[in-house]
Amino acid sequence: MRIALLTYSTRPRGGVVATLALAEALARAGASVDLWTLARGGDTGFFRPVDPAVGVHAVPFGDREGESLGPRVLRSIATLRAAFERTRAERGYDIVHAQDCISANAAAPCLRTVHHLDTFTTPELAACHEKALREPLAHLCVSAAVAAELRAGWGITATVIPNGVDAARFRAAAGPDQEAAGRRAAWRARLGRYVLAVGGIEPRKGTLDLVEAFALLQRDPGAADRAPLRLVVAGGETLFDYRDYRAAVDRRAAELGVAPRVLGPVGHEDLPSLVAAAAAFAFPSTREGFGLAALEALAAGVPVVASDLPVLREVFSGSVRFAAGRPALATALADALDRDDPELRTAGQALAAGHSWDTAAAAHLAFYRARPAG
Repeated sequence: MRIALLTYSTRPRGGVVATLALAEALARAGASVDLWTLARGGDTGFFRPVDPAVGVHAVPFGDREGESLGPRVLRSIATLRAAFERTRAERGYDIVHAQDCISANAAAPCLRTVHHLDTFTTPELAACHEKALREPLAHLCVSAAVAAELRAGWGITATVIPNGVDAARFRAAAGPDQEAAGRRAAWRARLGRYVLAVGGIEPRKGTLDLVEAFALLQRDPGAADRAPLRLVVAGGETLFDYRDYRAAVDRRAAELGVAPRVLGPVGHEDLPSLVAAAAAFAFPSTREGFGLAALEALAAGVPVVASDLPVLREVFSGSVRFAAGRPALATALADALDRDDPELRTAGQALAAGHSWDTAAAAHLAFYRARPAG
């Protein structure tokens, strides 16, 4: 089976991480897989090496000074479409599978995975999002909660195939061997004891809620008995401009006396040890499709505090501490920091171990065979 998987970026966002892992698992299962993407800002390939069994087509996409989001979205679609259409017929793909609204617009007709649903105010992006939901030949979702949203809002029935996770990589980062212990020690020497959030500073990741909750945590009665604690935020590659939100987060953090350490994107080889060295992992998102970063933290045995969202209840029930609202988030973080819960940790590691990319790839291949269009 000849498969084209398309994504909008080479950089480490959840959907991109999932697309790479799925491509490699499909190749291990015997499929012929090509990855297509826009290579922004001078990138020549993805943020990590890709299995040589997978073909990579990184389409150059340069920055334009002063370009606003709407024109950038339209140019993204046109650039990816032009490159893809030049070789689509030549390669004779049996399946064309887009992973986001930009690639779905560029590659139509295609199959589409809806990782999560958004509400956009930029007209070009809103139109891109709507068209990429209504026009695909068939739909996949990574959780039943997102599939229910898609059915309720658009009358579209999607097949649910959960993500996998590279659990072994994060479990090894938490292991007892000298190299893993040294990597964790290096992060702790640099950052101290820390609560980690991954995904950057943006509204959907609930960063402002986390800053408010961290301030409450610092003032709670148990704070004096804890070792000094820092809030660390990693990641944050995005197509969108969140400067105003980031400025609001900075202002509020300064008012509250919170000084988050913002690392930006962390290298693929360094991320597992950063996660494994954390005292707790905060996942206060306001909207998610699955929660891959939280599953990676569970694989490393790190306690996770997550927003009480239906999708996160679906994926993580019995393995994380849930919190609704800032005071509850602070309380749950305090509990994660102050009380070891072996049962919760064991449940989390078992959950992560049960999410295999090879299983996901097998389900995708069955879906493709049942719908051999696009």
